[in-house]
Amino acid sequence: SKFPKFKSRKFSIPSFYQDNVKIQFSDTHVKIEGFAASKKKNKQKINWIRLAEKNRIPTDCNYSNPRIRYDGINWWITVGIEYEDCVTVPSNDGIGIDLGIKDLAICSDGNKYKNINKTKKVKKLEKQKRRLQRSISRSYENNKQGKEYCKTKNVIKKEKLLLILNHRLTNIRHDHLHHITSEIVKREPSFICIEDLNVKGMMKNRHLSKAVQQQGFYEFRRQMEYKSEWNNIQVIIADRFFPSSKLCSCCGKIKKDLKLSERIYKCECGNVIDRDLQAALNLKKYGEDVLKRSVA
Repeated sequence: SKFPKFKSRKFSIPSFYQDNVKIQFSDTHVKIEGFAASKKKNKQKINWIRLAEKNRIPTDCNYSNPRIRYDGINWWITVGIEYEDCVTVPSNDGIGIDLGIKDLAICSDGNKYKNINKTKKVKKLEKQKRRLQRSISRSYENNKQGKEYCKTKNVIKKEKLLLILNHRLTNIRHDHLHHITSEIVKREPSFICIEDLNVKGMMKNRHLSKAVQQQGFYEFRRQMEYKSEWNNIQVIIADRFFPSSKLCSCCGKIKKDLKLSERIYKCECGNVIDRDLQAALNLKKYGEDVLKRSVA
């Protein structure tokens, strides 16, 4: 093995491991060994820490890999527990999902899920974030001493507010993704087909990079994969070069000169359809073909 790597105070997230044999949970508290070595009752109280959420972690099971970490605002504890596998296999029609910027997800069954970043709530928070960033930048410039920047207490307060604001925006976006993925999985489709998006290439477009980053395409795929695995739903990843938007869902002809600004797909065969819905239908067909080939 190579030389040990030590954690950096500047770049690493403060976290530590707790022995799974020593850790204990109640409905409202968690016991962590190490704060008080004494076995006296009044000293042992120091080891019990009150949890912010009640009845969140079960108390009558074995825990694995307990981790405690600090995100700059709050301390979090995570543990792994065992649960029974799902036995039922869904038999409903499969779903093709097209991810985009105008709408986050368009399903082949007609369901659309909005882009949370276009809501008033998120726009208001983004505006507060921009103003706070400008305020911090001005404070650094005003307190500049020669070539070096001086971090005052007011700057530290503003940076803490900015950190809280960033966490709130991230939590809103992740919560929206969890709602969508859980709703799709609860419909119990036989398979889910999504695209293998080139997010790194999409981020090179300076006009769309911020919108692509805020959508969280990888996080959507990650949540969809593990939730589908829990419910025995097969996830099919379409090839990156599969022309889901350019392929006509009726005649199968490929329209090579389709622009990103063309939101309605018009084919020579008379097919007029929304391009995102057509991409979702093509992905559903792609998933059905993959399953037929695997059976054959």
